[in-house]
Amino acid sequence: MWRVILVLLLLAASTLGADARRRQINPIPFSHEPCSVLDGRPCTPYYCSVLEHGPCIPEIDYPYGQDLRLTVESVPPEADRAKYQKPDHDLDTIGDLFAELRTCWSPPSDNARAGMQMSVRFSFNKAGGLIGPPRPTFATAGVPVDTRTTYLDAINASLKACLPLKFTSGLGGALAGRPIAIRYVDNRELGK
Repeated sequence: MWRVILVLLLLAASTLGADARRRQINPIPFSHEPCSVLDGRPCTPYYCSVLEHGPCIPEIDYPYGQDLRLTVESVPPEADRAKYQKPDHDLDTIGDLFAELRTCWSPPSDNARAGMQMSVRFSFNKAGGLIGPPRPTFATAGVPVDTRTTYLDAINASLKACLPLKFTSGLGGALAGRPIAIRYVDNRELGK
């Protein structure tokens, strides 16, 4: 009788110990709780696919902030070439506007400087025209005044060549009077 009780106690202790060990070692995070639409927090699965090892990294298209900022490079990286193509329709989204502004840029050929950066700020009216001239807010330090003037003239000429932009009524109403800041980066290899 005592042997039966002792064997049952040993079996119970070993299964409890194994269960405790199994719960302590968890190499896969979030495997203990499935995702649910009723959860008050976002679901973070531990894998996206059987074919992809490692954690699931969401591909979120982050929204634009209240201030519209854009960087335009003279020579865009290969991965961003699609962003530098002019839309073939009326501009209906901020992405369309940014693509149009990227295609407008033509850097100066004379008095150019490699690595030159200049930022301007301006606003559009509802019809797609500028409200006042673009105001420079930044230029690379140590650059002569005539080079800054050359780049500002190139920015003004590039924008005037594209104006008026063809906004849809929705985008025109949403953008009218809202400031847009554009940073122009001349990353061409000059002198070669």
